[in-house]
Amino acid sequence: MKLVKLLANLGYGSRKEAQRLLRSGAVTDDAGRVLKEGELPPHERILFRGEPLDPPFPLTLILNKPDGYTCGADDPGATIYDLLPERFAHRNPGLNPIGRLDKDTTGMLLLTDDGKLLHRIIHPKSHCLKVYHATLDRPLEGHEAALFASGELMLNGETKPLLPAGFEALGGNEALITLHEGRYHQVRRMFAAAGNHVINLQRISIGGLKLPEDLEAGDWRELTPGELSSLFR
Repeated sequence: MKLVKLLANLGYGSRKEAQRLLRSGAVTDDAGRVLKEGELPPHERILFRGEPLDPPFPLTLILNKPDGYTCGADDPGATIYDLLPERFAHRNPGLNPIGRLDKDTTGMLLLTDDGKLLHRIIHPKSHCLKVYHATLDRPLEGHEAALFASGELMLNGETKPLLPAGFEALGGNEALITLHEGRYHQVRRMFAAAGNHVINLQRISIGGLKLPEDLEAGDWRELTPGELSSLFR
C-alpha cells in the first residue's frame, strides 16, 4: 500500500488531499525526516504533524457513551462520531458500532472496522451477553425475575417471545438485566411489560469485558488485545 492510500484510508483526506499533505511536509518518520509519496516505513514510525499516525485496520474502540448521543453517522443532532476525531468518520473501512445504544442509554459501546469481529460478537453462538444497569421509576415488585426468565414474555407489537433474560435485584428501584439478544429498546420495553418505567439505563458489560471504571462518559480508547479476548470468555 502506498503512503497516499494509507492516509486516505485512515481518513486524513482524499488521495489528492493526502498528496498535498505529503508535499507540505506534514508527514514524517519518528526521526523527523519528511516522507515522500513512494515511501512506507513501519506504521509505528509514521508521524502526522508530530503525532503518531492513527492505528491501522483492524481497529476496535471502547466508548463510554453519554446521554443524548445517537449511534448513526447520519442521524440528526449529536452522534457518537462527534466524540471521536473528525477523520475517524472517513476511515475506510469505516468504524461501526457493535450493537447500538439508543439516545437515552449510556455506557459501553464498542466500535470496529473489522466486519468479521463485529459479526462474531453479535452472533448468538459467541454468547457475548450484555448486562445493563437499570434505574426504575418505582420500586421492584418481586415478580420481575420469574417473568424475564420465563422465555414467554411477549413485547407489545411482536409475535415472538423473548429469550430468557437474567435478572438481579439491587434493592429498591435498581436491577441488573442480562440479555442474550438485542431487540429495539428491549430493556425499557421489558420493564414496561412488567408495569414499571426505566428512567436511567447503562450498559456495563459485553461478554467478559466490563466498562472500565476510569473511562469517563464521552471518553474512548483503543481496546487492548487482552480486552478483545476477554469478550469471548
